[in-house]
Amino acid sequence: MLNKLFNKENSRLLLEGNFGMEKEHLRVQKNGEIASSNHPEAFGNKLANPYITTDFSESQLEMITPVCKSINDVHQMLENIHDIVSSNIDDELLWPGSLPPEILDEDSIKIAMYDRSKEGKGQEAYRQFLVDKYGKKKQLLCGIHYNYSLSDRAIEWMFKEIGFNEGNLQTFKNQLYLKIARNFMKNRWLLVYLMGASPTGTASFVDKSYPHAISLRNSQYGYCNKDEILLSYNNLEEYAEDFREYISKGTLQYEKELYSPIRLKSHPFNIDGLLENGINYLEMRLLDVNPLDKVGITIDDLRFIHLFMLYNLMLDESSLSKAEQLHANDNVNRVALYGRQDGLTLNDINGQEKELVVHANELLANIRTMVDKLTDDVEWHNALKIQMNKLNNKELLPSSQIASYVEEKDFKRFNLERAAEYAQETKQKSYRLKGYEDLELSTQILLRGAIKNGVEFEVLDRQDNFIALKKNQRLEYVKQATKTSLDSYSTFLIMENKLVSKIVLEKAGVKVPAGAIYTSGDEALVDYKYYRNKKIVVKPKSTNFGIGITIIKGLKDYETYEKAVKMAFSHDRSVLVEEFIKGKEYRFLVMGDETIGILHRVPANVTGNDHHTIRELVKAKNEDPLRGKGYRTPLEKIKCGEAEELFLELQGLTFDYIPKKDEVVYLRENSNISTGGDSIDFTDDIIQPYKDIAVKAAKAAGATICGVDIMIDDIMATPNENNHAIIEINFNPAIHIHGFPYKGVNRKAEEKILDLLF
Repeated sequence: MLNKLFNKENSRLLLEGNFGMEKEHLRVQKNGEIASSNHPEAFGNKLANPYITTDFSESQLEMITPVCKSINDVHQMLENIHDIVSSNIDDELLWPGSLPPEILDEDSIKIAMYDRSKEGKGQEAYRQFLVDKYGKKKQLLCGIHYNYSLSDRAIEWMFKEIGFNEGNLQTFKNQLYLKIARNFMKNRWLLVYLMGASPTGTASFVDKSYPHAISLRNSQYGYCNKDEILLSYNNLEEYAEDFREYISKGTLQYEKELYSPIRLKSHPFNIDGLLENGINYLEMRLLDVNPLDKVGITIDDLRFIHLFMLYNLMLDESSLSKAEQLHANDNVNRVALYGRQDGLTLNDINGQEKELVVHANELLANIRTMVDKLTDDVEWHNALKIQMNKLNNKELLPSSQIASYVEEKDFKRFNLERAAEYAQETKQKSYRLKGYEDLELSTQILLRGAIKNGVEFEVLDRQDNFIALKKNQRLEYVKQATKTSLDSYSTFLIMENKLVSKIVLEKAGVKVPAGAIYTSGDEALVDYKYYRNKKIVVKPKSTNFGIGITIIKGLKDYETYEKAVKMAFSHDRSVLVEEFIKGKEYRFLVMGDETIGILHRVPANVTGNDHHTIRELVKAKNEDPLRGKGYRTPLEKIKCGEAEELFLELQGLTFDYIPKKDEVVYLRENSNISTGGDSIDFTDDIIQPYKDIAVKAAKAAGATICGVDIMIDDIMATPNENNHAIIEINFNPAIHIHGFPYKGVNRKAEEKILDLLF
């Protein structure tokens, strides 16, 4: 009956849904031995972090995505969590496959430990039960669980279109998911064949050679109960009755002990919850972690799984007998152990033998018919094509590729090389949050910190970088990473207004440059005579990121001064002209009562090579992948604009000048990263009194989070009236420049923000 609804007109409803994934990985040392260290403290309480926890062992990490609205979103989120984990396990690696490295001594496997809360004690007790019943080794098998549900609006639409009259909407929903589950149980061998990725392991795990294996994890050696469990999927009442019978016999002790390839999930997850609240979603548990992919599963595989689930929904079959379950289980075991063997046969729906390739071609042809009816979108068709290519060429199967690599390199070497390769890939892109690249980099970094520390988040306005953070029932709203409830609106206004901030700092006894403020260009130009031959800074009263600022080291002519004044007034109605303070400029990042990081920002520059013009050198330097636009990379691209042209003119240069070899040419006097500058970390090099001055300046403005720009003549000399001055305090300091400096150490400012908020 549902078949008639599968058409292009309804494709959007059918292809959407709710998706989540849980993935397990073992932490290993670089020699391939399982890590002996405890679960990393960086991820906090393993009972409280919704994204990163442990599975059975202290060395076995579990990564959990939130519920996502699309396949792309859930895959990107899994990659983000994977990268965050990989970046925070020091010198250890994530073992990339499902089967563990060689384990000579079970006592070396450390069961996950928890706090002394009721929940913590229960988690430890359950793990000890697993040890007693199944042993430790089997628990180290790793996999991916795929959580799936149709969207609420799709279910409501089908409910109305079908004209369901056998009960309410939840009853209809239960029937949909039971139908998917029944057909999934029959056809799941196809997923094992196409995506199985554990064809071989060590002697400590499997005591026999299976040269044509696909997935040892899905075989009798793998993720299965001691006794065969056959549950009815005809309705929830029969399902619950069977489940309770297994528990009463002692075959199962806990609901979560059921190692079924698919689970009916409710809130809460137990039999009473299922009967009372119905099925909320399905949890598919047969996926291997694919060591050929950093994330463990490809986006195209996920798309095909979604099509597979829809196909199981569309099918007309309405029952699953215990005999059919036995046939289905036998099919999976055959595929798992002998799937690449030529001429392998399986049981069809009637229990008759049929060659695997023939059976698989029939299934894929039926799925292709469904996809053709449903959508013209090339992504879905390509996902199906990839699976069909695997069927036509066994060498494309992940299991075939892995077996070939292992034969060439041996099991341990293959996995360690992959683990090291993926760790390096993660390191190169460790500042980005996939799927959120449109956000400012500081916001991306704060979100990475949130995931690491178990803080739930929601992006409220992507264009404004406005997010919500939640932990322990506390909700905080944050804009652009550092605009938080910790600072008042008046503090923001003080720091935004350079005249007011200067007055506030002077009243607090903090050294600031001498100067004057002007409300008209004519007024400022009249005072040219007072600034001639002096070193001055011309800047808008309200500015940030160095916008509209001109620094003139020795004013020689009226035209230069006039250009600087006009530029400043183009950004504000009031302009400050101040003395230029001798020394180098340093950005102090103050959070709470301490200076978190200090950077010296080298103005935008290029280094000559005797061959290329300044313009050409800028273009080459801008090709660095760390440089970008809009604060979404650690460094900004250097511009060749009016401000740069004016500064070159002051040096008697143009963009067409060819600098000599190793000659450094500066294109800006102001050293903001936002105008193409380089960032060099000085946090450990500058003496404490300057850090105290920065904190004092922030407190004077009432700021909890603040960027303080200080000109310092000698960073090792004790501060006095003549060797330093605060030239600016900033209400929205970028944290990414302290996280990923051009040279230096990541100061992890996002951690401090989260500490202050929660």
